[in-house]
Amino acid sequence: MSAGRAIGLLLGVAADGIVGHPKDGRPVAGFARLARALEKKVYADHPVPGAVHAGLLAGGAVLLGVLTERVGRRSPVLQATGTAITTWAVLGGAALAIDGTELARDLETGRLDAARDTLSELDPRDTDGLTVIALSRASVETVAESTSDAVVSPLFWGAVAGAPGLLGARAVKVLRRLSSSPEHHRFNWVVVRLDELVNLLPTRVAAALTVSGAPVVGGSAAGAWRAWQRDASAHPSPNAGRVEAAFAGALEIRLGGRTVYPHGVEELPVLGDGRNPDAGHVTRAVELSRVVGWLAGISSAVLAVILGLRRR
Repeated sequence: MSAGRAIGLLLGVAADGIVGHPKDGRPVAGFARLARALEKKVYADHPVPGAVHAGLLAGGAVLLGVLTERVGRRSPVLQATGTAITTWAVLGGAALAIDGTELARDLETGRLDAARDTLSELDPRDTDGLTVIALSRASVETVAESTSDAVVSPLFWGAVAGAPGLLGARAVKVLRRLSSSPEHHRFNWVVVRLDELVNLLPTRVAAALTVSGAPVVGGSAAGAWRAWQRDASAHPSPNAGRVEAAFAGALEIRLGGRTVYPHGVEELPVLGDGRNPDAGHVTRAVELSRVVGWLAGISSAVLAVILGLRRR
């Protein structure tokens, strides 16, 4: 069965890259709408309703994955098919490449308002008044973070736990992305802690794959490793900043620093020691994201086979 899971992961990665998702019909977007609707019904300024909200949605996603796995036990073909469809549904690599390319094009042509609008759909920071340099920095950070969240993390847990891992990891990250409002701090406490736990290993894996893939896009593997090891530990989050630091070092640019959110200003650590980014670096970040995505697909397939052999 491990071979079926591995093949399904690779087929799902290929489907995401070739087919992708229509912008208005992405499965993850539908899950996000469901999460917002349920939050309106159960919200209260307390961690318990937040735990119920996260448990119902993430637990429901995992349950759907369990049912998919049970159907797949009948044959390797069914397992490969179920894993492939699930992988395609949860991955966001193709969507990220489209959005990142759009950002780079708008920045290159000076359409800053359009770039601000696109970025605001991907990142919770306040984009009003951001300059070309600030928009470029934010765009690279968003591409780097989303590569880990929407590609590497679900593939890692897909290799470990199959369809339940794929759906559960993506569900937790979507819920975490929806929990950026400071007014809902107590309600979102559980999902924030859960997200930190679920992504503890995948963020490190994503940073390592960034180091490995940097030379493919003309980047610096040594710079990616150095920035990751030197700068990421200064970030207040146990996960955030790992992949961003690796991307900064790979592209030889500086990320981080002063970041404005709707709830206030945060002075984040500076990641990397190169020049300020521009539109060209956003394009290269998208290329690096694609490379990391394919490396993650191959690595997850290998990991699935290894774990399957160990179980036997």
